[in-house]
Amino acid sequence: MQINYVGKNLSISENLQQYAEKKLSKLSRFFDHIENMEVVFSEEDWRDGSKRHRVEVTLEANGKIIKASESNQDFRSSIDLVVDKLETQLKKFKEKMIDRAQRTESLRDLLVEKPEEEEKIKIVKIKRFALKPMDIEEAILQMELLGHDFFIFRDAETDKIGVLYKRKDGNYGLIITEEE
Repeated sequence: MQINYVGKNLSISENLQQYAEKKLSKLSRFFDHIENMEVVFSEEDWRDGSKRHRVEVTLEANGKIIKASESNQDFRSSIDLVVDKLETQLKKFKEKMIDRAQRTESLRDLLVEKPEEEEKIKIVKIKRFALKPMDIEEAILQMELLGHDFFIFRDAETDKIGVLYKRKDGNYGLIITEEE
């Protein structure tokens, strides 16, 4: 497992890297197919004037990307919290993989005994709409007016499709499509 460390506008001490590696290496006991990991350290100012130390971890396991982030008074506490969060996510991921394998196996057994029609996922509603060119501010306004958590629009400046979404922290996120 390869671990890459990134410091956003700050340097990461060797001691902190060793602490993070010690904690993050424990994740392999929950899931042994972790291919690589990126750990981003950053500081953020809070409303009360204090600084919070944020640790964001992105890992790739079995072709899936799992992310977690936490912030606290110091980096070591943030690392502990993010490792706890990742342990929970990896346990769930592993359980889903085991359940899927068992379901596939039991489905094969059922199909051998008596073939039945597989249950299909149904699309219950289809919505079509024209993508009107607009700037990001107008898209935010439209999303808020509609009361949705996300909004799809064509960026007037770049002519690319964008997906605007409301984040848990109250801010907005923007996904911009790229052509291959």
